[in-house]
Amino acid sequence: MTLPIHDILPQASRISMGCMGLGGGWNETEVSLAAEQQAFAVIETALENGINFFDHADIYSHGKAETVFGRYLNAHPQQREQLYIQSKCAIRLPQTGQVGLYDCSKTAILRAVEESLQRLQTEYLDLLLLHRPDPLCQPEEVAEAFNQLQQQGKVRHFGVSNMGWAQLQLLQQAVTQPLRANQLEMSLAAHNWLEESVMVGMPAAAGRHFGYGTIEYCQLHKIQIQSWGSLAQGRFSVGYPGQTEAESAVCQLLQQFAAEYQCSTEAIILAWLMRHPAQVQPVIGTTNLQRIRACAEASRILLNREHWYQLYIAARGERLP
Repeated sequence: MTLPIHDILPQASRISMGCMGLGGGWNETEVSLAAEQQAFAVIETALENGINFFDHADIYSHGKAETVFGRYLNAHPQQREQLYIQSKCAIRLPQTGQVGLYDCSKTAILRAVEESLQRLQTEYLDLLLLHRPDPLCQPEEVAEAFNQLQQQGKVRHFGVSNMGWAQLQLLQQAVTQPLRANQLEMSLAAHNWLEESVMVGMPAAAGRHFGYGTIEYCQLHKIQIQSWGSLAQGRFSVGYPGQTEAESAVCQLLQQFAAEYQCSTEAIILAWLMRHPAQVQPVIGTTNLQRIRACAEASRILLNREHWYQLYIAARGERLP
């Protein structure tokens, strides 16, 4: 079964390279030579291992992630058509005298895309996602922004991030373009997306706060689910400080399965997500070159049902009801 996103991006990789760690620290300093060299190495390692989908946001490293990626594109213009570049907008970081907030107004969307394109040194984005739900969002304004960006050739496809099914439905009734992606926090550590469906109607499902039905809605409407935090920030690495009993049990299983499938533990972690019928596209955020190579192995791994459930049950810390 192919990814729904392959209907519009036929050659997109099954795994997405998250660019949040590129460009240096989250501050207003200039991009250093060291940060540039690191970014180039990350991009090239991803490409060498079959990952050509790159996930950005206008706020990453205060814009420096896009800036340093733009330098790579400027140095390798022939690569642009082989890359799929996604960026996100709608988060305004806190500044002196101003609170941090979300802004999905037409003006904010248009301004953010223009600035992202300038930093990335490209004429278009393959996908634009609204980064977070804005409670003051007017769907009709979003529709106007999307129409203008598409007509100008600046954005080819659109989607969202961190939205539940009702928010998707409300937005889709206003915008003419199909929403192509929804990026959500999903991992062996953040598994409420499973708990709400498995425990539906039971008291144990209360307080999960993921958005029951969101996964199924996306499947039904061919919205590509992308997972951020896919590797759970390293919580399943041997010796991770503060590891819970459940996480330690998962860690042991990962090592066992990695030996059995002859791959890395990172590959097993991602393969667990990718085994779901929703065809989850994991976003990896590591800048460790060895770990990027390890993650890429997931594309060839298909966990069997027993192993998938063993990891799930270990992660939840108790047997299924």
